[in-house]
Amino acid sequence: MADTASRKGSADVLGNSAWNAAAFAVAVALNLLVLPFVVFRLGVAAFGVAGLVTACVAPALAFSNTLALSTTRELALRLEPSERDDARRLFATAAMLALAAGGLIVILFVLAGAPLARLGFHLSGPSADDLGLAFMLASAGWLCQCLSAVFLALFTARQDYRRVASISIISTVVATGSMLLFIPRWPQASTFLGCQALGFATSLLLAFGWSRRVIGDWLARPEIDRGALGSLVRLGGWQLGAQGGALIAAQADRYLLGALLQPQFVGFYTIAQRLEEAVYIGVLKVGEILFPFFSALQKEADDRKADLLFRSSWILNVLAASALGGLIPVAGPLLHMWTGAEVAAEAQRVLVILSIAGILGSSSNVFAFYLLAQGRSSSNALIALLTGVFTLATSAIALPYFGWQAAGWSACIGMLAQMVTVVILLRRHFSLTGMWLRLVHFVLMPIGIGIATALALRYAFRSAQLDQALGWWYVGGLYVLVAGIIFVVAVAASQAGPYGAACWRDLRVIAGRFLPIKAI
Repeated sequence: MADTASRKGSADVLGNSAWNAAAFAVAVALNLLVLPFVVFRLGVAAFGVAGLVTACVAPALAFSNTLALSTTRELALRLEPSERDDARRLFATAAMLALAAGGLIVILFVLAGAPLARLGFHLSGPSADDLGLAFMLASAGWLCQCLSAVFLALFTARQDYRRVASISIISTVVATGSMLLFIPRWPQASTFLGCQALGFATSLLLAFGWSRRVIGDWLARPEIDRGALGSLVRLGGWQLGAQGGALIAAQADRYLLGALLQPQFVGFYTIAQRLEEAVYIGVLKVGEILFPFFSALQKEADDRKADLLFRSSWILNVLAASALGGLIPVAGPLLHMWTGAEVAAEAQRVLVILSIAGILGSSSNVFAFYLLAQGRSSSNALIALLTGVFTLATSAIALPYFGWQAAGWSACIGMLAQMVTVVILLRRHFSLTGMWLRLVHFVLMPIGIGIATALALRYAFRSAQLDQALGWWYVGGLYVLVAGIIFVVAVAASQAGPYGAACWRDLRVIAGRFLPIKAI
């Protein structure tokens, strides 16, 4: 019976990962397809201004993401019918926080965003004239995202990723379609941000309507309940620091590029970062379903939790090394085909560096989900704050001396600091025999082999003078080939050591779940 339950749980986790990945794949495909159109219609400078406005609004995500995670975790602990009243009070409190605090944040951005951006980024002329509307639309979009996250928490807590994925896909289609319709008519940064806000508003409407129809008994009018507020704050207080540190780390280069250089350099960086983020967040979305899964393992023994933790980490590390490593050899041809020769010449080195940083950062994602699920948000806050400090300090030192193409190195330094911090915290949390061997086998080996193999293939292709785009079919085929090589090398290396059999067994389970033929 236990074995049957375990297999059912694994199937549910894999199925949720598939829904998450499918929604993200649609979002990435549409965003990557529309971005060259947006850059061509707006120009790199206006696109850079939109990137700066997005970076200024990004700190608000620390609040909305924290509220979403805290609400999801607390609701996941209150799914029984007997706990419905408690869950309703929790939902009502979360909704009130989103409305009240979110409204104040929007007012702050609308009143102070444009003047501070003009001062801090030295913006003037036509690009500065559009800033007021750009901040208004960007902050309105964020508020819709914040409110929809509270409703989506009801589905996420139940691990109902089919509905979450459907809402995401529809909202992305609306945002992309509106860009194709409105940007040619009004080619301004505010139009681009307004189309994104329309997508977030669609997500809010769908999440509200669907939750009211499917699980309406769990909804409640927004109001503050002291007990529910305490539950959210206990987890969310430290998590707010974690989210803030992570956002500072992610936006540090954009802030400094905007302050030191012209907006077009922010545009070049944003284009490279958009490609890397698309793949990185795709891997993150596949593993995101582990958060409610780990939340349900509170009563399991430490050995059981550690086993699931490290095995999940190995799978996602191999996936990250393959998917992100595949970008490294084809960075130049990919950017050439996607956005043109000028962007490829300026941004390919940054894309390579950001891809390496993404592989390093992926090593900590599963551990972050585990720590959060266990209520150890102070550990996540420490990880994120140290990452942000190292990233910001490196950017502040490197960019003035080495120019904009030094952007990205700070991300690598920040992710290395993150890895070291995670290793220390895990060593303190688990007192297991063979802890260091597990870390090497499941964490360090796949990402190290992935980076080394990708750089070797980049050097080989450069020696073959693959310096220009030869067609989408060629670039896409080359990416798939490189990712496949990295995957095979990483899996082959994993067979060495005492955990090789466990790695192979997990791969067979995944293959049996998704492949049309039975895995051998």
